Amino acid sequence: MKLLYSVIFATSFAALVPHASCAQGTPQRLTLASALDLASRQNLDLAAARAQRAVALAGVRVAGERPNPTASFGTLRDTPHESLFFDQPVEIGPKRKDRIELARQEGTLTETDISALERQVRHSVRDAYFALAHARATTAQRSDALKLAERLHEIAQARFNAGDIPQLEVTQAELEAARARADVEVARQEEKVALSDLNALLNKPAATPWDLGDALVTLPPPLALDDLLSRAGASNAEIARIHQEEKVQESQTALLKAERIPNLGLEFGTDFNSPGRDGFRVGPRGQVSMELPIFRRNQGEIAQSEANQIALGGLLTAARRAADARAESAYVDLEARRTQVQLYRDTLLPASRQLEEMAEESYRAGKANILTVLGAQHDVQQVERDYLGSLLAVQSAFAQLEEAVGAPLD
Repeated sequence: MKLLYSVIFATSFAALVPHASCAQGTPQRLTLASALDLASRQNLDLAAARAQRAVALAGVRVAGERPNPTASFGTLRDTPHESLFFDQPVEIGPKRKDRIELARQEGTLTETDISALERQVRHSVRDAYFALAHARATTAQRSDALKLAERLHEIAQARFNAGDIPQLEVTQAELEAARARADVEVARQEEKVALSDLNALLNKPAATPWDLGDALVTLPPPLALDDLLSRAGASNAEIARIHQEEKVQESQTALLKAERIPNLGLEFGTDFNSPGRDGFRVGPRGQVSMELPIFRRNQGEIAQSEANQIALGGLLTAARRAADARAESAYVDLEARRTQVQLYRDTLLPASRQLEEMAEESYRAGKANILTVLGAQHDVQQVERDYLGSLLAVQSAFAQLEEAVGAPLD
């Protein structure tokens, strides 16, 4: 009996073979690394965000454009009767260079946003991947519970046929088996939902089958807290964005200062048809104009940009401290979850299995009633569910830690 139970348990929790209800055709092997790579290439949210790169590049081209000349033609009753003029604004100082630099820094800010979205998608794919693994393990666990309930029903029926127990105990065993069948069907439907969620992130058809292997029982690699804190300071998404916003504001301030230098307006043209004693047929004409920066010299805009830089500096300091706190908290939570898994593996699962086996043998020998066996079965099933939950919690804690650090950790 003990050997049979061990084989069933190993098949359910180590192999984690997907049920046929979630598969159409032969499932392909899908590791976590391949799922993350597939999402990086095919996720629709990422594709839409990456399309913004072309917008940023176009913004640099727009910033580098020079002003067009203005042509004007006039005709009058007075002399000269006709005139043709061209007005060409000429930028003085580093305005064009500073505009291009600002556009480039804004483009880098776009890249920062794309990188942040890539990390969010990575987190979502990791959660969906292990949610599917957990759903399949739950289906296997409930299938094992159904086998136990059916075996108990067989024992109760045999004892009833021998006249050892009343019909009531057979009915109780039948009810337990029916409830176990319902739990299996619910688990299979939840498995389909988890598969659909993963395929949505991978931009695959909802029913595309995958073989995840023993993904859920493989714990994340051990990590060092000091290394995580140093990496968080360099890779955290919020820190990276605030730091880039500082650079954008610096470029904005430089452009506002350059724009205080007025542009030069060069006008040149020709007058036509001026009759009279001193008249002429064609006469050249030109003039120079410049705005006088007396009242408005971007004082308010520059002050606002510099104030934004000071505010961003404070936000950056706070973000660095918050990133360290989140990384440390996520690390402690991960280690606690890892300890919980080991406790279930080494102590709780073996003890609950042994108790269920002893209760079943006692009932078979007529030394215990059916309620004792049902209680032991419920206990072992609850421990198995909690164990699966602890495995999923480890992976979720690892994903939270990776999000806090802002860089892949495995």
